[in-house]
Amino acid sequence: MSEMRLIVAGAGGRMGRTLIKAIADSKELTLAGALEGPGSAVIGRDSGELAGLGKNGIAVTSDAAGLLSKADGVIDFTIPAATVALVELTARAGCVHVIGTTGLSGVNEKIVAEAAKKAPIVKSGNFSLGVNLIAALTKRVAKTLDASFDIEIFEMHHNKKIDAPSGTALMFGRAAAEGRGIDLAKHSERGRDGETGARKMGDIGFASLRGGSVVGEHSVIFAGPAERVELVHRAEDRMIFARGALHAALWARGKAPGLYSMADVLGLKDF
Repeated sequence: MSEMRLIVAGAGGRMGRTLIKAIADSKELTLAGALEGPGSAVIGRDSGELAGLGKNGIAVTSDAAGLLSKADGVIDFTIPAATVALVELTARAGCVHVIGTTGLSGVNEKIVAEAAKKAPIVKSGNFSLGVNLIAALTKRVAKTLDASFDIEIFEMHHNKKIDAPSGTALMFGRAAAEGRGIDLAKHSERGRDGETGARKMGDIGFASLRGGSVVGEHSVIFAGPAERVELVHRAEDRMIFARGALHAALWARGKAPGLYSMADVLGLKDF
């Protein structure tokens, strides 16, 4: 099979530049385009230079439709508004769309689900292998331990991150809620300040820290009577997310339209 031609959306951002490097290192993938929003300061810049690789001859553009005509898929770590606009274009083109954007609203999620009826979409709050294994373990542990074990999810990221809790923290929260057989929206505590009263049994708590250049740290804590179980993941390099996203793109190539997750990609659905 020929090399898979991928567009990197958000090419000027931290993840975009990392993805361009990862594609350059791959023997199965080739960079088909570098995309940024209209008005971006990097429009017209060489994407290889932006990624620290030297010139690759692919200039950053905002013409998504033009790029999609010569691509097999898109890797998208951008912002919700950009993702929902792009997903409608990829659906029309029938291209693979790998979405790592976090902070999508309920309305956004519905748009993505509708687009998945026309093209294969892999969406995840985190594309690292380790994180997805911890999500599977979180579901299993939550199912095994009863409600006397309180569930708290801690996350810390760099000071440029714009959403909280992180997509990964919410991913762990959904896994825990599924394990417990509860609705996360009805059993979620995301802010404690002042005299809040005692903790409600069954709630899943979230705590978010922001500072410095932290790539990502997450802990899922099961705090029971006289004992505590913790599942911890620390990301040290964004390349782990890039490699996972590229693996997902290759997996989705040739798949039927549908909305897939990294659990599908890694065979963790029935873990």
